[in-house]
Amino acid sequence: MKMLQTIRLPFLLFVASLFFGVACEKKGPAENAGERIDESMEDAGDKMEDAGDKIEDKLDDANN
Repeated sequence: MKMLQTIRLPFLLFVASLFFGVACEKKGPAENAGERIDESMEDAGDKMEDAGDKIEDKLDDANN
């Protein structure tokens, strides 16, 4: 679980920097594509974290 937490913070900072770092009024197609990629990566990270939590729960149940 610590590994997921170690990876998650830099990932979230990266996503936040992309989201807040580029601010313009008119979005072009490349920016829209980038935002979709960012959202997909964030969703994938969330799913990985959920899977890690489930594995950790299963291990805890097996040890008890």
